Amino acid sequence: MRRLSFLFRPGWVILALVVVAFAYLCFSILAPWQLGKNNRTSHRNDLIAASVNATPVDVTTLLPGPGTADVEWRRVTANGSYVPGSTVLERLQRLADKPAYGVLATFRLTDGRTVLVDRGLVAAPDGAHLPQIAEPPTGPQHLQARIRRSEGSIPGKEPMTQDGYRQVYSLDIGQLSTVLESPITAIPAGDKGGYLQLDDNQPGGFTPQPLPQLDQGPYLSYGLQWIAFGVMAPLGLAYFVRAELRERRRERAEEAAGSPPTADPAAAGETAAQPSPADSAQTNDRRLADRYGGTRR
Repeated sequence: MRRLSFLFRPGWVILALVVVAFAYLCFSILAPWQLGKNNRTSHRNDLIAASVNATPVDVTTLLPGPGTADVEWRRVTANGSYVPGSTVLERLQRLADKPAYGVLATFRLTDGRTVLVDRGLVAAPDGAHLPQIAEPPTGPQHLQARIRRSEGSIPGKEPMTQDGYRQVYSLDIGQLSTVLESPITAIPAGDKGGYLQLDDNQPGGFTPQPLPQLDQGPYLSYGLQWIAFGVMAPLGLAYFVRAELRERRRERAEEAAGSPPTADPAAAGETAAQPSPADSAQTNDRRLADRYGGTRR
């Protein structure tokens, strides 16, 4: 146990605490974060791939009910009419890598329930000011769309009215219901509900949002890297502890070999003139203190 007493020096204690904290972060936060993103991306890709060749279904069959599952990206149809005066713009969008606005409106289904519709994107010609936004057509309409998940609201980014339009910074069902002062039925697509994103060439539609690339991304490799780092950090600490023990054994062996006992009284004077083992140990202690800092134990 005495040989390991150096581990209680402040430098070694701090190093051990840093290694333990880093390994904990790797296994409990960083690796699960990346692996979770990989799982979500895989789930999204599976839903998109399954929806490509699926036959669209009436959205009313997917509205909240017993046992309703996550139906994001499902292709659906909707019959009803746009609610007059329900246009809201979503700020800070991009179209062809240029500033744009998303155009939102509500759509009243034939059964009386109201859902949110993303009509698509319109470009801001000068990067700031809006062009005139056409109101959606009146009367009965038949829409084809995909179900998308509500983004949730952004703290500190409150709805506003500018250039004659109500505007928001994110697409959140609850916030838009408050802005429009009208209840909106959330389609089951995650814990925040979902809305309809129009396909191309639909009544009242603009440029639709493109489908994301079906790419797994680097999340799996990043997650595995964090796991590897979490394993390597304690192994690195063990390596340095072993190296320190090996160095101390070597120094003790050199001290023992350099100070043989003598019984010759005539050599007593010479022995007194030579450094004692204690002096040699103190010299080694000073040398190691210079290398590691502090006082050796």
